[in-house]
Amino acid sequence: MSKRKVAFLSAAIVAVAGLGLAAATFHRGDDKVLRVANQKGQVKAMMLASGALEGAPYTVEWSEFPAAQPLLEAVGGGAADLGLAADAPFIFAYQSGSPVKAIAVQAPANQAPEALAILVKNGSPLRGPQDLVGKSVATTRGSIGHHLLLQTLERAKIPVDKVRVTFLPPGDAKAAFDSGSIDAWATWTPYTNVAIKEGARAVADAKDYGLPLYIDIAHADSIDPKRALLADFLKREAKAVAWARQHPDQFAQVLSKETGLPLDIARASFERSNRVSRPIDAGIVAHEQAITARFQKAGLITGPRDVRLAFDGSFGKGQE
Repeated sequence: MSKRKVAFLSAAIVAVAGLGLAAATFHRGDDKVLRVANQKGQVKAMMLASGALEGAPYTVEWSEFPAAQPLLEAVGGGAADLGLAADAPFIFAYQSGSPVKAIAVQAPANQAPEALAILVKNGSPLRGPQDLVGKSVATTRGSIGHHLLLQTLERAKIPVDKVRVTFLPPGDAKAAFDSGSIDAWATWTPYTNVAIKEGARAVADAKDYGLPLYIDIAHADSIDPKRALLADFLKREAKAVAWARQHPDQFAQVLSKETGLPLDIARASFERSNRVSRPIDAGIVAHEQAITARFQKAGLITGPRDVRLAFDGSFGKGQE
């Protein structure tokens, strides 16, 4: 692959179209506006492709982010009412004191291992988790990639301090990976899709550790004044997800246009993150408690909050 093509792919997956953090522009009680933080290539692309927002009696103000961490900062800071992120960054933000609540959950519809992986260059001597000892691994702090790394080290009985972890946003991590300044990269789709297409391979992936849950996360103070909007949006989002499962090629075309990703990467990215709605139950809470315990064991959080209070189940089956 040419350097020019690689540069294009890198730019495509890390582009941020307007962070939309000017919270003063909006009023949380405005029942005509729902401010939604979107991780590029996620909810917005599905909503656009499916037409799920057609006829909505309110306006959706989108803000876009390259990863869950800045998205959660926007929701937690009150610049957005709602956002979708994976389980690890959600619970990491919650345990860091963010005023966020999970109001709906989506689980993987299939097990696609390379949707989440610790990657190395094809010519790397690293072959498995034990080879990570003493090596440098880049990931985004509190991300699903970070959690996969912790799971991998835990299962291999490798102390966290035996690996040199470098916290970088996805764009910087990809640049470091491409330049060879790090030994490995713990990341997720579509970054995994692009890197593997460019010749990377996985030393650990979701095959052995499982894919993350995805969570609709609201700012706690937005739930009551915007309850009707949030409930309606969750229903439309569920319809959009179902439409994408039934029309993967059409969705991939919109996803490609929305993100700048080549069509084959967009299609692979969707196939590796396809998901369905799941009710908030004791199993979901236990799953997040396990993630909390793992972050705490690694010294990343102290004095954890009660995980049960991170969930608002009052929306019931609104996401189905």
